[in-house]
Amino acid sequence: MPLSSPLHHPIRSLRSIAWAGIRATGLAVMVSALSSIAVAEDWPGFHGLAAAGVIPKSQLPESLFKQSPKWNLDLSTRDVGSMAIQDGSVYLLATAPAGDAIRLICVDLQSGQEKWSHEFPNAPNHLHARNTLASSTPATDDKYVYIAHSDRAQTWVRCLDHSGKVIWSRELGPAQGQHGFGASPVVHGETLLLNFSQQAERVTDGKPGVSRVYAFNRSTGETLWSTAMTSTRVCYGTPAVHGSMVIGANTGDGLYALALDSGALLWRLPVFKMRCVSSPIIAGDLVLGSSGSGGGGNHMVAVKIPRSTAEQPQEVYRIEKGAPYVPTAVVSDGALFTVDDTGIASCFDAASGDLEWKKRIGGNFGASPILIGDQLLLINLDGEATVLKASREFEALGKVDLGGPVGATPAFADGRLLIRVGTELVCY
Repeated sequence: MPLSSPLHHPIRSLRSIAWAGIRATGLAVMVSALSSIAVAEDWPGFHGLAAAGVIPKSQLPESLFKQSPKWNLDLSTRDVGSMAIQDGSVYLLATAPAGDAIRLICVDLQSGQEKWSHEFPNAPNHLHARNTLASSTPATDDKYVYIAHSDRAQTWVRCLDHSGKVIWSRELGPAQGQHGFGASPVVHGETLLLNFSQQAERVTDGKPGVSRVYAFNRSTGETLWSTAMTSTRVCYGTPAVHGSMVIGANTGDGLYALALDSGALLWRLPVFKMRCVSSPIIAGDLVLGSSGSGGGGNHMVAVKIPRSTAEQPQEVYRIEKGAPYVPTAVVSDGALFTVDDTGIASCFDAASGDLEWKKRIGGNFGASPILIGDQLLLINLDGEATVLKASREFEALGKVDLGGPVGATPAFADGRLLIRVGTELVCY
């Protein structure tokens, strides 16, 4: 059934109410979210503050360039989930060395000492060669840490406090996908969001999945709403919150927005031909998303965000050369910085899509770039880190061999850079 069916979508009057709520409460929601937890010393989930991957007033540690880490922690297993940092603690998922389980590990940011870990059952299952059982990134706030994981037969969302006590746990049922699970939760104010995308095309085992975006009460785990999306290919991007909109990206709906308070569909614009792995990012009045495949054909699309029900979303531009598939891009001072999966770094004007520069830096990429001050950090799968100046003119600042493979996006907080290198968590 197409998504335009009234069985899937709120009626027009409810949609208008949702838009009115956005106009009336958007500013209050943004102020509440910013004041509740996010500070420069934290990196509260995938790609950091507001999932933007940017810390504007800082710089990469000199110890990165000197290859003299502050500490190393052996995790025993290699995984591709990234780190969240909250109030001086690092949270990450790792596969259990023995047994069918994954671990949530809490590490002291200053010393690298493990504070506690908690194992949860998670049976091995079929994965893409670059995926792992612990491929999701925790989300954090001032009270809790949230995780999502799945063994295909069952999918869990869990909430723990900062001492490791389980506060609540939810079961969402089977997860259908070709490449394994990889959804990361996002916390915004009192709401926890999860893009639970599932495979409905090319299913070889079991029934087609039904994709949903979930909103939970962060303290109780109560479902506030769940909205069914068009299920085609499983997509992995984390939702972006823009005012009172939850903005997402998937193959079937393209770029779309749901009302944060109700889950009502506000708008959608199908602009993608392939799977979405990267997360949507906001650049002014535009949202940018990308899709692609391991065989190429990647494309990045910018869509103008409607301001009311009187407007429709509009495609503003499309990038088809050098567009990323897996890595999520970053935006700073009106410039869009990307690295595609084959090692081509680019800078575009975020408003127009005009190319400023493009350079091949080498290697294949899975980790997303992050921007610290005016330094853009890119790390390929072989563990070669490239630092570029975040400028509309290309300038390379250096390269560093980290000494092992890197599949997870780095994290940065309180002047500390964290990178998963092989089986180790390394702090600079």
